[in-house]
This record gives sequence, structure tokens and C-alpha cells, in this order.
Amino acid sequence: MLDYETLKFVWWVLVGALLFGFAVTDGMDMGVGTLLPFVGKTDVERRIAINTVGPHWDGNQVWFITAGGAIFAAWPAVYAAAFSGFYMAMLLVLFALFFRPVGFDYRSKIANPTWRKAWDWGLFVGGAVPALIFGVAFGNLLQGVPFRLDELLRAHYQGSLLTALLPLLNPFALLAGAISLLMLTVHGGVWLQLRASGAVAERAQRFVILLAPIVTVAFALAGIWLWLGIDGYRIVSEPAHGALPNPLAKEVVRAPGAWLDIYGRLPVAMLVPAIGLAGPLLTALLARTGRAGLAFVTSALGMVGIIGTAGLSMFPFVMPSSLDPRSSLTIWDAPSSHLTLTVMFWAVAIFLPIVLGYTVWCYANMWGRVTADEIESRAHSAY
Repeated sequence: MLDYETLKFVWWVLVGALLFGFAVTDGMDMGVGTLLPFVGKTDVERRIAINTVGPHWDGNQVWFITAGGAIFAAWPAVYAAAFSGFYMAMLLVLFALFFRPVGFDYRSKIANPTWRKAWDWGLFVGGAVPALIFGVAFGNLLQGVPFRLDELLRAHYQGSLLTALLPLLNPFALLAGAISLLMLTVHGGVWLQLRASGAVAERAQRFVILLAPIVTVAFALAGIWLWLGIDGYRIVSEPAHGALPNPLAKEVVRAPGAWLDIYGRLPVAMLVPAIGLAGPLLTALLARTGRAGLAFVTSALGMVGIIGTAGLSMFPFVMPSSLDPRSSLTIWDAPSSHLTLTVMFWAVAIFLPIVLGYTVWCYANMWGRVTADEIESRAHSAY
């Protein structure tokens, strides 16, 4: 049996892996939805784009649900504090996601141009809005969230739910949101270049070539901003990492450049932001030369680098507090019990390989480019 400290770290890695899986799979679907009104000029072209993700989108969305469930089970204090403070943002995400299942299932049921065009924009909202808000949430985590814990470890936020929404839309958070939206759009564009055919694939290629370098520039700008303009968090003293969770038992200070501490202590960690910077550039280069398969791999690696940089920079913090730094939640003082983490670990060890194997099998058996002839021959069965 793994000791408590090791399990705390393992679950930080596993939650990160779930976020990576969500970005690579469901992020692809969101990117396709974001590009849908722009890569398809006719109804058949838009159906080509939709059917590149049609067989997989609902399975991919399970990564999002699983990530939320894992946070609830592994870090209940984080789940409670985050879902309370970001309540309005989470509702916007859910309302936007409502467009996806309904849009996929009902968009092509009626051969009415107005009906279909309306659902095309609904699928755009279902892709673009969650991608933007997820980035905004990360941008606010890096700046600290306005909450504090009382002596009973209850989270108290500054302001009401409605007034708390506006401060989330600050310049740095919007930049982080733009990075998230752009990188998922690029990922969806690469998928369209790989799986679509004709004009749809060509237009998607042009979007990838245009947007991928912007992702690198925006990511570099966010890194410079984080280094020079945003105070990070640093733990001064804390209990043993294997101790029972108590967020208020540590001392935390805010300091300029503190989010970069890990790269000084562990220089090899610089590989992660380097991958985040290089991934989109390689994606643009490979997309330009028509190597969409490799471009998809480098796009996925770029997203892992960008998300991983945020996670590494904050380590071990999960949810810093701007009102009371001592109330900040870390992987050491916000997890579930040793027993809970152990049971969950073995459940993941058993079922994750099965899920991954089934997913690979599904993609392998439903592979191939979606063509106009296929859509026309399946006019009543295709999305």
C-alpha cells in the first residue's frame, strides 16, 4: 500500500492526466465546433466537419465528467471551494455544453437551412464558450481566488455570486482564456485536416497555419506577464506532507516571481514550457507540409506543455487564496483520506487501461476520411 504522502502526489498527477485527456480528446471536438461556421460553406461541408467527431464526441466528453468526479473524490475541499466561487462560470459552461448533444442529434433532422444554420452556431457556442472559460479559470487561479477559510474550514468568498463574476474577467485571465480557445481551435483544425476531405480540410489547414503561431506568442506573453507582473505564492512553513489535512496549519506568503520557483529548484522542469512553446510552431509547420497526423501529435504535446506549465508553476498549490494566503489549498492539505485515495487509486489502475483500450479500438474501427459522397449516401443516418 502506498503511503499517504505518495498518494497525495500520485493523485495530483492523475488529475493532471485527466485534464490532459480532456484537452486532447474533447478539446478536439470543441475546436471543430468553434471552426464549424468558418470551414463549411455549404450544408454538406458542415456535415463533413460534424461527422469527423460524430462517432466520438460523447465518449470524449466523459473525460470532463471524470475529471470533475476525480476532483470531488480526491480533493473535496478544492471541489467545494472552486465550484462555489466559480459557480456562475460553471453554469455558463454547462449551458453552452447543452447545445452540443442537442445540436449533434437534431441539427440534420430537418432539411431547413435556417434550422441547420442556427444549430451550427449553437455548436460553435458549445465549443468556443467552454474553451474560453476554462482558460479564464486557470488565469484566475494563478492570480489567487478571493476566498478564505474560517476555523471550521468553510470557504467564504468576497462579494455575491453575481458581483464575483466580473472580477474573473480581468486582463490576464482573458489572455489565458484566449490561449485556451486558440489552442483547442488549432487542435480541432488539425483533426479536420486529418479526417475531413476537400475544401473543409483545406480551410482547416489555413486556420491551423494562421492560429498556431499566435498560440506560441500568447503563451510566451502570459509567461512574461506571470514573471514580471503577478505575485506568486510560496510556502514558508507547513506540517509534514503525510500529516492529516489542515489547510490553516501552514504559513504562506505572496512574492514576485514565486510561481517560477520550481524551475530554479528543478531546471529539468523547463522542458514543459519549452514543449508548450514549440508544439504549436511545429504544428503549423507540419500542417503546412500536409503531415496532419504528426501535426495532431505535436498539437497534443503543445497542449500538454501549456497546461502542464500552469500546473507545475502552481505546485503544490491547487487553489491559492488572494484574501488569506494561509487559506490556500495545496495537494498536501486538501485531499481525501488515505483510504479513499487508496481505493480510488486501485480503481484507476484496473479500469483506466480498459477505457484507454476501448477508446483506441473505437477510433481504429471508425477511422477514415469523411467525404461528401459518404454524407450524401447517408443523408438520413449521418449527423
